[in-house]
Amino acid sequence: MNERTYNSAIARLRSPERTERLEAPRVAGLCLENNNIKSMLDIGTGSGLFAEEFSNRNLKVAGVDINPEMLEAAKEFVPDGEFKLAPAENIPFADKEFDMAFMGVVFHEVDDFKKSLSEAARVADKLVAILEWDYKVQDFGPPLEHRLTKEFIENLAKETGFSKVEVVPLNHLVLYKLIF
Repeated sequence: MNERTYNSAIARLRSPERTERLEAPRVAGLCLENNNIKSMLDIGTGSGLFAEEFSNRNLKVAGVDINPEMLEAAKEFVPDGEFKLAPAENIPFADKEFDMAFMGVVFHEVDDFKKSLSEAARVADKLVAILEWDYKVQDFGPPLEHRLTKEFIENLAKETGFSKVEVVPLNHLVLYKLIF
């Protein structure tokens, strides 16, 4: 695990203050609009906050994470989900197995950005969505040096073969919808 990896209690991950900042219902709605998404892989699922939101919208949900304790929590919140221990750089699912791959405030923590995004693209058929902290100093979230710029994500998406990147600013975060 590297120094950017977020390690905190599950209760803190699901605190009302944090979940409000993550805007899970709004994010899920934005990901699903105009995309005919029926299945999703939550990469770096953590406690399954986003997996739970998508599951509540009747999607087939799966997730991967490098922390077994987080996977156990995710299974409790999304009992019908399929959760596996794996890093973003080596996802144990088949090519195009999901309509969408989603990374909720985890992309800045991966060890290899290009490999992680390539893996997300490999398992997704329609969309890869990346939710990240805005690139500015804030009283919450990771320090600025761990945050990713819009230009970095857009350039990486182009290098990885995406034809379009929709950037949706939220209250505290930015949603990147990467389209093939």
